[in-house]
Amino acid sequence: MSKSLLTEQKQKSSLSRTYPSLSVVIPTYNEAADIERIVRGFLNTNYPNLIEVCIADGRSHDRTREIIQNLISEDSRVKLIDNPQKIQSAGLNLALAQSVGEIILRADAHSDYAPDYIERCVEALQQSDAFNVGGAQRFVAKTAFQSGIALATKSFLGSGGAKYRDPSYTGYADTVYLGCFWRDALLQVSGNATVSEETPEFSKPLFDTTQITNQDAELNQRLLDLNPRAIYVSSAIQTWYYPRKTWRSLWKQYFKYGRGRCLTAKKHGNRKQLRGRLPFLALSGFCAMTIASGLLPVLRLPTFGLALLGLCLPVLESVRVVAKHNRAFLAEIWRAMPRHAPSFMMRVLSCSVTLFTLPLAHFSGYAYQLFRQRVLNHRGW
Repeated sequence: MSKSLLTEQKQKSSLSRTYPSLSVVIPTYNEAADIERIVRGFLNTNYPNLIEVCIADGRSHDRTREIIQNLISEDSRVKLIDNPQKIQSAGLNLALAQSVGEIILRADAHSDYAPDYIERCVEALQQSDAFNVGGAQRFVAKTAFQSGIALATKSFLGSGGAKYRDPSYTGYADTVYLGCFWRDALLQVSGNATVSEETPEFSKPLFDTTQITNQDAELNQRLLDLNPRAIYVSSAIQTWYYPRKTWRSLWKQYFKYGRGRCLTAKKHGNRKQLRGRLPFLALSGFCAMTIASGLLPVLRLPTFGLALLGLCLPVLESVRVVAKHNRAFLAEIWRAMPRHAPSFMMRVLSCSVTLFTLPLAHFSGYAYQLFRQRVLNHRGW
């Protein structure tokens, strides 16, 4: 072996130990507006061992695939993978099957990422005992309705106390936004072959394609079954998420979240699912109390008081949250021109609508899926 070749191999070995090889996987569908910016941001990273950006596209009918092809012609690290099922979980499985990195960083096209996002993820992964790390889901906005959603997540009523919604939190959690994983852990939790010296393939799917949504949390539950300290959130990892732009799309999103939580609770025997089931349990309890009050007035249950509280609390909480974050709104949340920022009252209105919508949509999705499962079980399907 020549001296130059030996030196090159030693350099590669040293690089791999210090900077493990990393694959970025991104599921897409009609992301022409953002995909180039997202991919170029990852390609321009200072991390020295990014080996590929695998994009699983669900047969977009806009310019997404054309843009990706142009990126491929510029940089061979970009890969386009066809996702005929179109759903996110299937796209992630396909991208993982073709990835080769020691670390898998899962991204999407609805977020902005800090310039050092990859470095901070790898740092947290190496310094913790975790299998999966990430940062807080920081909500930002370009429209008045988005600003209401972003502000609603600053409240317990909108976040449910989730640790990955707190930008200042660093520590272990039950789930995390997006995620950066050790490949070995994903192989183990998916039931694939034991890791060998050569990079093994994902011969079995990792993400459950039967899940409506909630695939990330369901995967993290399986990782926690392997290691109680599997999930780690670092405040140094910064990413910003753009929420839904309309009430209709927000309702559909949280209706699907409710369905997904129901399926996850069934799959994992309701373990550690209290936060995800809380909207269903609370609203179901109120419905049961209302029915009981109608049938048995002598009980004198406080249904009217609870209904009034349910109507007033989101509005009062919206006023509190908007006032608390009023000074920081332009700097921390608003991403459009300052002159287009919504007024204080518009933010209160949008936040109030959001705080009403989230639990109702989640409850409706959970109840629908529960009813659907019981119908299917009754029919023996």
